[in-house]
Order: sequence, then C-alpha cells, then structure tokens
Amino acid sequence: MTLFDSLVETYSPKSVAERHAVQQEVMQLIALSGLARSGFFAKAAFYGGTCLHLFHGMERFSEDMDFSLLEPDRTFDFESYFPAVREEFAMAGKEVEIQLKRKANPTSVESAFLKESSEIFKIGFTMQKQLKVKIEVDIDPPPGFSTENKLLVRPVSRWIRVYAPGDLFAGKVSAALFRAWRTRTKGRDWYDFEWYVRRGVKCHIAHLVERTRQVAPETDLSTPEGIKAALKKRIASIDFKTAANDVRPFLKDVSCLDIWSADYFNALTDMMQFA
Repeated sequence: MTLFDSLVETYSPKSVAERHAVQQEVMQLIALSGLARSGFFAKAAFYGGTCLHLFHGMERFSEDMDFSLLEPDRTFDFESYFPAVREEFAMAGKEVEIQLKRKANPTSVESAFLKESSEIFKIGFTMQKQLKVKIEVDIDPPPGFSTENKLLVRPVSRWIRVYAPGDLFAGKVSAALFRAWRTRTKGRDWYDFEWYVRRGVKCHIAHLVERTRQVAPETDLSTPEGIKAALKKRIASIDFKTAANDVRPFLKDVSCLDIWSADYFNALTDMMQFA
C-alpha cells in the first residue's frame, strides 16, 4: 500500500462519494507539503474554504485551493514550484500532473490544475471520477491582512502560512456578497459564513474594505452597519433551498441544512462581530 492509499484509509471513508472527497483532501495535503518544501510560503499564504477545513476544523469537504501572495508581484513564476509538488506526490506513491492554465488575457489570478496522471487514470480509474484539484494564486492581493503559521502533520510535518481568522472571514463576506458563480448561489460561501458567526470570529473590516475596492469600489463596507445592510440585501435575493443543495455533497451530516432560510441568515448577520 502506498503512503497515499494509507492516508486515505485513515479517514475510513464509508461510501464511494466520501472516498473520492477524501482522496481529493489527501491530494491537497500532499500539495501543501510540496509547496512548503519548495519555499512557496515565504511569498504566499493559504486562505479560503479549504484552508478553513484543513486548519480550523470546518466540517465540509472542499475542492479548490486558494493562495495569495503576501505582496503584489505580476512577475510571479508559479510554475517554478511545480517540480517540488510532483516530487512530493512521487514520494507518496502517486503520479500526478500539474499544469498552469494559460489565459488569452492576463488576470490577477494564476490558475493551475493538479490531477492524477492521465495514464494511470485510464488504466485503473475508468469507473471513477478523475481526481482533480484546482489551485489559484492571487498575484495582486488586496492589502491589510495578517498571517499566522499552522502546523501540517500529514504526510509530514511542515509549517504552512495561512491568513488570520478575521481576514479569512473578511474574504468570505466579500465572496458571499460579490461572487458571480454561473446562475446559482454558491451555498458553500453561506455554510462558511455560518461557521464564522457561530464561532464568534470577528470580521476584519479594514481588509474587507480593501477587498471591496477591487471588486465593487462603489460599495461602502467601512462600518458594521453597512456590512450588515449589504448582507441582508444579498440574503433577500437568495433561494436557500438551492444554496443548500450546492453544499450538500460536501457534508457528511446534512441535517444542519434544515434550518437554512433568509430569516436564519439575517439572524446570523445580526450576530456578527467585527474588528
């Protein structure tokens, strides 16, 4: 049994869907380890839902990995870190491919796809979904955030630089308000929003303001009252049954979604704390 397979078995997955989610999570852990070994976290920090799941105990599984440079750098060479990621997977007994997504028009986000080797997939995984993790790096990040080191213990112990909780919350509020995701609401944003509020995490207003300047400069989110009003306006437009269906496949226990409604999220918004 490879190290990759043994890591999967530590989760004791109970279904095909859960095993697939666990395998993706193990890929995320190994990718983090490879990036750390390469020195990536001297220049970047981990944030987003996957960071919340892996380092803060949020229960939902997550697909993508989001990183931010510590300072804007339009010349950042993300591909230079790929060999270390491939080597980390090779040591775990898993062949993978990682490729930069080439864009016709440059943006502030570098994207790459990490997936199990196509040849291996064709031979051994024809009855399963191919394992794939999207990795994004914001190379022109909004300022005003702080970071901390969190300990990754699997597959080996490494320090991972992550956003501080209040800045993670600010990023999630920005996503809940302004993310354009096809024609549906990304329920995972609201699941995470609920997680922050229930745990009393204080949303860092200064970083939220900086994020808003990039995506919606006409919106004033400089006060708790303004933030709550914007959230309630957004909540009024959401079909929370559809939002719950979006997050359902990523949860082991879906009963927590029974309470979801506009009234519930308005009440959560009233409970928000700020820093």
